[in-house]
Amino acid sequence: MHRCAKSLRMRSLPVPALAGLALFALVLGIAGCSEGPANTAPQAVPVDVARPISREVTNYEYYTGRTEAETSINVQARVTGYLVAIDYVNGTEIKAQVKKGQRLFKIDPRPYQAAYDEAMGQVNLAKARLTLAIADYKRAKEVSKTPGAISQQDVDKYAAAEEEARAEVAATEANSESARLNLSFTDITSPIDGQVSRNLIDLKNIVKQDTTLLATIVSEDPIYVYFDVDDHTMRYIQNLIKDGLLKSYSQGGTFPIDIGLTDQGNDFPYHGTLDYVANQLDPTTGTLQLRGKFSNPELRPGAPRLLKPGEFVRVRLPIGPPQPALLVRQAALGTDQGRKYLFVLSNVKEGKGTVEYRPVEVGPQQAGGLQVVKPMKMIRTTEGKLLPATMAELNEGPTEPSITKDDLVIINGLQSVQPDLVVHYSETAMPLPASDFGPPQKQAQPKQATDDGKQDDGMKAADTKQATDTKSDEKKADDKKSDHPAQTPPAPADDKSPPAKPAPVESNPDKSAPR
Repeated sequence: MHRCAKSLRMRSLPVPALAGLALFALVLGIAGCSEGPANTAPQAVPVDVARPISREVTNYEYYTGRTEAETSINVQARVTGYLVAIDYVNGTEIKAQVKKGQRLFKIDPRPYQAAYDEAMGQVNLAKARLTLAIADYKRAKEVSKTPGAISQQDVDKYAAAEEEARAEVAATEANSESARLNLSFTDITSPIDGQVSRNLIDLKNIVKQDTTLLATIVSEDPIYVYFDVDDHTMRYIQNLIKDGLLKSYSQGGTFPIDIGLTDQGNDFPYHGTLDYVANQLDPTTGTLQLRGKFSNPELRPGAPRLLKPGEFVRVRLPIGPPQPALLVRQAALGTDQGRKYLFVLSNVKEGKGTVEYRPVEVGPQQAGGLQVVKPMKMIRTTEGKLLPATMAELNEGPTEPSITKDDLVIINGLQSVQPDLVVHYSETAMPLPASDFGPPQKQAQPKQATDDGKQDDGMKAADTKQATDTKSDEKKADDKKSDHPAQTPPAPADDKSPPAKPAPVESNPDKSAPR
């Protein structure tokens, strides 16, 4: 037993004073000189970790494109006349659907009908004259068999008359065909399947031949997307073809491209192929025009199509063959003065690990919030830490990549960690977007680095005991903080609550775990 109280002079003090002084000394001895329990070590911060996704990815360039119909037609009359009928209904997209050969407008046909009838009369007259000329020439040839009955000159005249009649028939038939065409042009029909615009001229108005615009028709399936590519990218693609990494059109190669609408975020759900490259660059912009061809079917029978001519779309153009890469969630990346980094666990043992700072380079962004990360060359110091290698160190000793496919990357709980901090981890699968990689992945069970199940149970029991021992202290702290609930800070790093159960990284149902 330790003796901490000093002796006191009590001769000159009265008895009540002595009693009070003794009580005061006893309180001081208990409060100031007794040894309390030793401070406990801080509890490790719980975090979620996952291994990077290793798969092949493609480098892309992104552009703004514009959709355009494969066929666009201005509907104009080929004859002049008064508009007497409009045979389609203005309205929604479905009502405006037309088929090839469907009549859209009608011009007053009566003048052209009369001209056609007159032309046919001239044809019949010419044919009658031809019949007479044929008969006269035939008789002349019979008479010429009798010597001296008819001169050869007269026979030749009958032969020429027959030929003249034949020519007249041909001319009148041509005139009748022209009249027939003009009559048929009074019925203005759709030359393609597509969607027609509203009528641009009303009934009873005069329509001038090859001048008056009546409507426009655009085809809908397939649809084109035009976009401009800078010459640097085109040179890069040409070098890939020269090096044999890509096949040109002449070698049977195809160039797929993807597009997405402006309201679809980072998704590019529509796939097509490149089918046109301009034969020269635009000298004002230094760009080359490219065109992609995309299918544009109906969403369901009778429903409108998704893509319409004239839309602005986002174009994703692959500029190289697929290459192996590592992918992580974008939320796992940190930024330090413009440099990207990840927090990775090292010295993993018994469900705990030490946080390490790992700088990385980022590659192209992928669908579903994933990012390509490229490892940097690092050197390991004598203390066991990884540091970025300088140019001199790269030539002197062995290096290590800053990130590998087997590293445990912290994907949740980043706000509560820092380098060299010991954390308690729960391993889960790197979240995969269902739209890009198939059905949702089943989350992995928590992986504790223990020798057997009994050791796991012992850890859980120890954590439960620590939580019980600190329950009263936490209650007192909560009582003090209740006066200012709006300013209550998050749980500290040394919170002794049991580790959080594994949960999807998008959410954190365990409120006790610092986020």
